[in-house]
Amino acid sequence: MSGILDGVVVADLSHALAGPTCTMMLGDLGADIVKIEPPGHGDESRTWGPPFLGHESAYFLSSNRNKRSITLNIRTGEGQDILRKLIRRADVVIENFRPGWLAQLGFDYEAIRALRPDVIYAAISGFGRTGPRQEEAAYDLVLQGMGGLMSVTGTPEGGPTKIGVGIADLTAGLLAAFAIVAALHHRARTGEGQMVETSLLAGQVALLTNLAASYLANGQVPRRLGNDHPNMVPYGTYATADACINIACGSDGLWRRFCKALALEPYVDDPRFADNADRVRNRSALAEILEPRLRALSTAEALRLLSEAGVPAGPIFDVGEVLEDPQTRAQGLRQTIEHGTLGPIEIVGVPYGFSATPASVRRAPPSLGQHTEEILGSLGYTASDLADLRERGII
Repeated sequence: MSGILDGVVVADLSHALAGPTCTMMLGDLGADIVKIEPPGHGDESRTWGPPFLGHESAYFLSSNRNKRSITLNIRTGEGQDILRKLIRRADVVIENFRPGWLAQLGFDYEAIRALRPDVIYAAISGFGRTGPRQEEAAYDLVLQGMGGLMSVTGTPEGGPTKIGVGIADLTAGLLAAFAIVAALHHRARTGEGQMVETSLLAGQVALLTNLAASYLANGQVPRRLGNDHPNMVPYGTYATADACINIACGSDGLWRRFCKALALEPYVDDPRFADNADRVRNRSALAEILEPRLRALSTAEALRLLSEAGVPAGPIFDVGEVLEDPQTRAQGLRQTIEHGTLGPIEIVGVPYGFSATPASVRRAPPSLGQHTEEILGSLGYTASDLADLRERGII
């Protein structure tokens, strides 16, 4: 069975994390991703390490499966001629350069549209393509700060804290993939291509969700609460006798089950905790009651009691524990694939499934320029043409 995007060709001019995350998702769904990289060094994320597996950074390997790599110097006239040929065959062109940089080389949306009238042109940037910051450079950390996320992450006593993964890049990549698939659907119905764009800023503002809604409703700036929830109690991380667990009581019914499981029935009818709004207002008083009770239990015992009561709760795994967990393996979220030069490597699997058109890991992340001859050969370039282009640094 083929992936749902089988037959879709993507000319991938992106680099680092946001764009490659987007194209990896499209590749997982069956699209042919032609990753266009500068000769010599390629995507800068190839050097982001340690750790490295052989000559490749683990960082690069994390977001570049299901792609073919071609090296091409698009700053040269001949490189631009080759890029035009690739674009004519592409259903989607994606880039995450600073707004306007690709246009300086003659590849703005209108120029690309002239080459392929029904093309989907996708652009990812730091701050978007309008507004006073549109030309500013940006990386994930900068936008985690400017997008508000760091201001609500961390403990009240500590300073602003970044999320442990590149959440601004990853969110932008996810949103771009979503927009591209929607645009492909529109094209299938109408025959029309279009430009789609998103930014790291847009993704971070979108992730503020309920916090943004709260601010817009009452004008109060949300504060850092550590692992507590601003709108639900008890909902957070609690110490046990030997570790910590997360507990999530998202309804009054769960609160009652929680009290019964931990022998706290007298507090069910306590007017301070009668409903969720009361518990939010009196979270400190409730914490003083819950903390000694949970500290008297081992993690295993607390989890058993809460599980038997149907209360959502779980341990706090480190990355190794997550990847070794039987549930992770059962979901196919850890896979082994053969790399062209590194041999078998382990990667994270596809995070969703389809009953009729399954997503899959078909190709290992490519070595730099691994498919240059294959791709240019399909465009009619001979072996002598390729040798000449390579000698002059075009590929």
